[in-house]
Amino acid sequence: MAKTLRKKSVPATLPEPMPRRVDPCVATLVDKPPKGPEWAFEVKWDGYRLAVHVEPGGVRAITRGGYDWTKKFGLIVAEARELGHASMIIDGEVVVLDDQGRSDFGLLQRAVGKKPSLHDVGEIIFYAFDLLYLDGQDLRMHPLSERRRLLEPIVVGRTGAIRFSEEVHADGAEFFKIACEMGLEGIIAKRQDAPYRSGRRPEWLKIKCARRDTFVIVGYERSTVPGAIGRLLLAAKKGDGLVYVGGCGTGWSNKESVQLRELLDAIPAAHPPVSLKRKGAVFAEPLLVAEVEYRAWTQDGKLRHPSFKGVKVRNDDTRVFSIDDLADNPQ
Repeated sequence: MAKTLRKKSVPATLPEPMPRRVDPCVATLVDKPPKGPEWAFEVKWDGYRLAVHVEPGGVRAITRGGYDWTKKFGLIVAEARELGHASMIIDGEVVVLDDQGRSDFGLLQRAVGKKPSLHDVGEIIFYAFDLLYLDGQDLRMHPLSERRRLLEPIVVGRTGAIRFSEEVHADGAEFFKIACEMGLEGIIAKRQDAPYRSGRRPEWLKIKCARRDTFVIVGYERSTVPGAIGRLLLAAKKGDGLVYVGGCGTGWSNKESVQLRELLDAIPAAHPPVSLKRKGAVFAEPLLVAEVEYRAWTQDGKLRHPSFKGVKVRNDDTRVFSIDDLADNPQ
């Protein structure tokens, strides 16, 4: 009598445990975009990094530093419940857009400071750009192209609080040029064949747009280092006068810091050149200008992330940034 052959059952793939938290992959700053077909590009969003955890028991919104900000982002959390999956981790950036569609960190800070009930519908947006976990499967060792392929049908086409961060397959240098001309913060380059690894990684690169102008030095704040400066106080022209545009505390060596203080101490101001009440400010006659590289302007007319690049004596031919220029070339 022939033996009856019994088929061996193929075990189903066991679900992988969902991480309680994933340290984010962080892009490395470089000077120019990489070249090659393995790279794709995205807009660099100027906001808060956020991981949205969808679980059977609820939704959590976790910041880059590991803080639970679920209550701050009620609309995002509500929409995440409707994405059609029992469990997933979506990586992305929370932003607020200005009237020209650019992410504005100052607007975001003010929006996050409001009570959730005061948020305008669509004001705070979560741009999703990566999928780390989906319905029992940890996707972090999959290539980015595969993770994006799985993410796209979940969020693409949405126009509410959760949206898809589009990817651009183009020449990186050309895309970067266009991004800067549009007043964006910069671009992100990502290797399509790379897995997701936490920490600062060379598989993700960030290239920032920078602006450079000259501003009048109206004083300084002392450093904790004896004889040095902690921050330069800067001003721009407004009509026939000057208006304070913020302080700059980086970009010089220790030696240059001491030399700057000596220069400014030699030209003390009898009266403050700008309207500024700041404890510890040492005012100088507005005879020197600083060349400053900066990222953008804040909503209240201050320089964002300024860095000192040089100093020269102010004269009639010196091109000093005017507040009128801000109206002609907004952020």
